[in-house]
Amino acid sequence: MGPLPAWLDWALLIAALGVALLFKPWLPLKHAPLQSPWMGAMVLLPCVWWTQHLLPNGLALHVTGACLLVLMFGWPLAIWSLLPVAFIAKLIEARAWPEPDALVTHLVWLGVIPATLALIMGLAVRRWMPRHLFVYILGRGFVVTALAVTLTGYFAIFAQHKPEALATEEWMLANWLLGWGEAISTGMLTAIFVAFKPEWMLTYSDARYLPGANDKPS
Repeated sequence: MGPLPAWLDWALLIAALGVALLFKPWLPLKHAPLQSPWMGAMVLLPCVWWTQHLLPNGLALHVTGACLLVLMFGWPLAIWSLLPVAFIAKLIEARAWPEPDALVTHLVWLGVIPATLALIMGLAVRRWMPRHLFVYILGRGFVVTALAVTLTGYFAIFAQHKPEALATEEWMLANWLLGWGEAISTGMLTAIFVAFKPEWMLTYSDARYLPGANDKPS
């Protein structure tokens, strides 16, 4: 059994962009405090994605920031933001117009799928876990990110997107390590932003995760 046809990756990307569009992804950018960090992400993340070319044979495994984008700007804007990030990174790497199928596959499996898994698991944490600051930071920042990246690796095996040069055990170990690497960076930045720039985190609010923090003493 060979890899799934490229049109399925195109279908996943178009479906994700279409669903995100229904939720008006541009709305968070009307919130002034989010504009500067979003522009910063659009400058920095292509450089992060570009580091793929430093890996052996251009192995498509690297920190993406996809889960952090979901926490900071919401899933709809994160999905649309990943599109120029991946395109610019490939443009810098190849110094030529990227090959469309390769670009879409890279974008879907390194960005769209982990971001969507992070959204689903993050909503579960929000629904069923206590409303506590550390639940947000450790649950959504660390654990959800690690699981989202690792599960994407499992799905890649079933979709035949695993490089043939790697054994299944090596691929899953790589995704597990990558997942925790992404979790550490996402979790640390989440903790820093919540402490010093909570207005940069669209999915965070003191009212939900610090109940009573704004209550006036009697």
